[in-house]
Amino acid sequence: MTSPAQAGVDVPEVLALLRAAAAADGVRPLSEDAELRLQHRSPDGSDLVVRADDGVLAGYARVDEGVAELAVHPDLRRRGFGRALLGQLLELAGSGPLSIWAHGDLPGSAELLAPSGFERARVLLQMRRDLAGVDADPRPELPAGVQVLPFVPGRDEEAWLRVNARAFSWHPEQGRMTRADLELREAEPWFDPAGFLMAWRGDPADGGELLGSHWTKVHPAGDAGPEPVGEIYVLGVDPAAQGMRLGRALTDLGLAHLRGLGLGEVLLYVEEDNAAAVGLYEGRGFARFAVDVSWHRDPAAR
Repeated sequence: MTSPAQAGVDVPEVLALLRAAAAADGVRPLSEDAELRLQHRSPDGSDLVVRADDGVLAGYARVDEGVAELAVHPDLRRRGFGRALLGQLLELAGSGPLSIWAHGDLPGSAELLAPSGFERARVLLQMRRDLAGVDADPRPELPAGVQVLPFVPGRDEEAWLRVNARAFSWHPEQGRMTRADLELREAEPWFDPAGFLMAWRGDPADGGELLGSHWTKVHPAGDAGPEPVGEIYVLGVDPAAQGMRLGRALTDLGLAHLRGLGLGEVLLYVEEDNAAAVGLYEGRGFARFAVDVSWHRDPAAR
């Protein structure tokens, strides 16, 4: 077994491993953000690999600012490669804290991480509902002077980033999204400005104020299920615009957009401990579908 940190990282080879793991487990082993950073060779973070003695890629991990994700090829599991990757991650972390995401909360994650002092720290729910009962032509009553328009690339980025940072100031990932992060997603094949709905007070081309947005996404067949699946990708309202019922209006408009594309199902992600949001989505017909767990280890807290 070989395990050179940050050595021999071949992107197509790693992507093939990730696809094999997703097919075997029914869940993507890496988050979208980690996979994008891998594909675009982001200078942030570290890529780690382990290889079998014959040189075959057995496992991959990515760590950025103390948050890691890892995957082992399904044909090479229970041979010590997961422990080897974890050892590299712990070596990089040193005496500092380390969090590792376990997508799908598979049993092997607990078996690997709990003996090394990791504890369950965050739980991210994936919720789903069918789109058959969604109003195909909602006409929400918007506040005076407010209009909902599609995102305009090259014009709306900074306004969206400002509101997103305010709406998700409490969120460790979403709240720190940068212009580069946004542009990476705009360059993806799935990006569709028509499904990125922006609620403006006034004219966005003439000093209008962005109040909130609903960014939808479409997962191609095989990504989140055998058929294409829609997603409430990012739904956020400026805290200063709370109480205007914009979240409900944007939700309805976004779901109608996804239904209009002929999709049969929609998913979203929400923190399990956000009881208000979970209750809201359950009231809108969403049900729990899958779970991602962040395992955390902090030697200084022991």
